[in-house]
Amino acid sequence: MADTGNSPGVPAPRPSQSTDAERTTANPPVPRPAPGAADERLGRDALERVLSRAAELQAVDADPSDAMLTEDQLLEVGREVGLSPQHIRQALAEERSRILIPEEHGSMARVFGAARVHASRTVRATADSVFRSLDIWMQREESMQVKRRLTDRMTWEPRSGFITEVRRGLNLGGFGYHLSKAEEVAATVVPVDRERVLVRLEADLANVRFQRVASGGAVLGSGAVGTAVLLALGFFAPIAVIPVGIAAVGGYFVSRSHAPLVARAQTSLEQLLDRLERGEETGTRQQTAGSREQLLSRGLDFFLKGPS
Repeated sequence: MADTGNSPGVPAPRPSQSTDAERTTANPPVPRPAPGAADERLGRDALERVLSRAAELQAVDADPSDAMLTEDQLLEVGREVGLSPQHIRQALAEERSRILIPEEHGSMARVFGAARVHASRTVRATADSVFRSLDIWMQREESMQVKRRLTDRMTWEPRSGFITEVRRGLNLGGFGYHLSKAEEVAATVVPVDRERVLVRLEADLANVRFQRVASGGAVLGSGAVGTAVLLALGFFAPIAVIPVGIAAVGGYFVSRSHAPLVARAQTSLEQLLDRLERGEETGTRQQTAGSREQLLSRGLDFFLKGPS
């Protein structure tokens, strides 16, 4: 009999049992997916949730320097997940034109109206032609002047002067001048592709809202003074509170007059985008109106200053 190297009377261990146990401990079994799970199709909502959650997890673990992508890389990633290059370029242009302005959620915006309005749209044009049309429209129809001109952004501010104020007050030309009260109007133009650009328009009306709210407060304050005078003169309280009650109602409506201005400014921005979207020749259309306004302005100058 061959010598196995074990003591007499002690049975030799079975190699198959110890080997199986060690293999199970070192390599635990991986659960297999349920039949058909790999082929399960996800709906649009579920797909968006999965991709959003995966992006959150990637953002936590990834190095910030690894998250920098070029436009070509972004297009390639989009193609891999089934997104069209057209939609990716559109979203990329919107991101580039986005200005980080905190949204208003307080009682001031809810009661009296927003301090800023904005509108954006993709149009078939070039950046130069859009800026040229916008500049003509702002200067002739809103009596504004250029404040700054950057590569992809242009801003305007109200033109000052007595003649300009008279023109707006009399609504010469019938333009309405709804944006001329804004502290600043800005336009950002970002190319989407060779034929289209994204146009974003903004109007800052914070100064107008402050003036309306301050005027309403002044009306209320004058009513309170009137009530105090009547009480000091010995009038009955029910009669003495009449001035402050009337002033409170009047002050509220004065302050609330900002909301219609916000709506008109928003409509003006949308109308301009409509004209750009139709490819309307802004300069050609406004030549006649501009000439008529110049004649009226000259008439005002002659009336106020006399013949030169």
